[in-house]
Amino acid sequence: MYMNTEGEKGKYILQELHDPNMGTPEYQAMYKKFSKRILWIDNNVVPGSFQMNTAWYHDIPEKNPVFEEHVHEYDELIGFFGSNPEDPYDLGAELEVTIDGETHILTRTSLIFCPAGMKHMPLKFNRIDRPIFHFSVVVGPEYNGAAYK
Repeated sequence: MYMNTEGEKGKYILQELHDPNMGTPEYQAMYKKFSKRILWIDNNVVPGSFQMNTAWYHDIPEKNPVFEEHVHEYDELIGFFGSNPEDPYDLGAELEVTIDGETHILTRTSLIFCPAGMKHMPLKFNRIDRPIFHFSVVVGPEYNGAAYK
């Protein structure tokens, strides 16, 4: 029996952030003001892995919309989860997300599937009443896109 990341296979368990430091230093500083990244994994962190990002969003960012329109050569799954345990479908926020030129207002916990090559974003925060748990998964070895500008 091993604890946490010990043993031969412990390298497959992440419990600390390996921050990708994406975007300019100014963008990174701005991101840290409205968000708390939790974990990041990709092929650079664990060889053979696909890319995943997890973070809490707690404030409206200075740069809003925060992510630019972009595409990936791999499928992406994007999630926004509310933090109210009494009503987990209440996002506790209002977000605008654009998918292939079509803008949607999100007020409920949501998963968004973006097939490879489909334009998505920008993401705009209209209101945040409670922290939002966010994740994104790109089914490729690392993040490739132009969202972090």
